[in-house]
Amino acid sequence: MPAYLCTACGIQHPISDEPPPVCILCQDERRAIPREEQRWTSQHSLRHTHFNAFRRLAPGLMGIATMPVFALGQRALLVRTPAGNVLWDCPSFLDDATIVIISALGGVAAIAASCPPSYGAAVEWSHALGSPPVYVHAADRKFVTRSDPVVTYWEDEAATILPELTLLRCGGQYPGATLLHWAGGAAGEGALLCGASLRIARDGHVRFMRSYDNHVPLDPLSIRHIQAVLEPWAYEAIYGGWWDQVITNDGQKVMFASVERTIDSLTNPPIS
Repeated sequence: MPAYLCTACGIQHPISDEPPPVCILCQDERRAIPREEQRWTSQHSLRHTHFNAFRRLAPGLMGIATMPVFALGQRALLVRTPAGNVLWDCPSFLDDATIVIISALGGVAAIAASCPPSYGAAVEWSHALGSPPVYVHAADRKFVTRSDPVVTYWEDEAATILPELTLLRCGGQYPGATLLHWAGGAAGEGALLCGASLRIARDGHVRFMRSYDNHVPLDPLSIRHIQAVLEPWAYEAIYGGWWDQVITNDGQKVMFASVERTIDSLTNPPIS
C-alpha cells in the first residue's frame, strides 16, 4: 500500500488502500485549494518521471530539489557540520540514488522543517536514512499528516539540535513556523535558513506574509515578534526555500530593513 502524496502541496499522508478524500493542508485558509479535483500520486509513480538534483550552494551546504518541479517546487538544504548533518525542509520525492548520495555525504543526524508546507515525505526520508528524529514544533502538530515515532515535537522558543544548529520558533505564517540558525554558516559569520516561513523577494528584501498563496500580509505585531526572535542571533547569509531566494551578504541588516519597510507600508499606505 502506498503513502499517498498530494500533488498540490507535496505532503505525504499515511499508508492506505485508497487516497484520502482531501488534503488537510490544502484545505487550510493559508493555502490555495486546488481548483481542479484533489489529485494524489505515490513514490512509485514519481520514480518513472522524476529525480532529485543536488547543487553545492556554499561550503557545508547542499541544495536538493526534485526535477521536473513537483508540487510547490521548493528545494531542501543539507547542512553539513562536524557534529553531523541536518536535512532542512524535506522533499516529497525519495529514490535510491538520493539515499546513496546523502549516505556518501555523511548521512543525516536530524530532519527539521520550517513550516507545514515543507514537511514533504519527512517520515519516509527518516526511515530510509536510519530513522533520525524529525523535529516539528508542537504548535503545528495538527498539520502532521503521517504520525510516526520518529516525529519529535519540541515546545520551547528555541532548540539546539546539533552544536552549530538551533531551531527558532518565529511564528507568523503558522503558529510553529520555524527558522534554523547555523552558527558555522557563511564562513563562520552565521547563516539563517528560513525555508518557506519567510520569503526573499526579487528586490532582495524579506517578505512577511500570513498567506503567500493568497497574498495576505502578516500583521505588524507578528512581524515585530520575528524581529525580536532574531535580535540575539548573528547571520550574514539568508537562505529561502527556493533556488533563487538567497541573500549572501548583510543578511541581518537586510532582515531588519525589511521589517521596517514592511511595517511602514502596512501602517502608512501610500495615497494614490
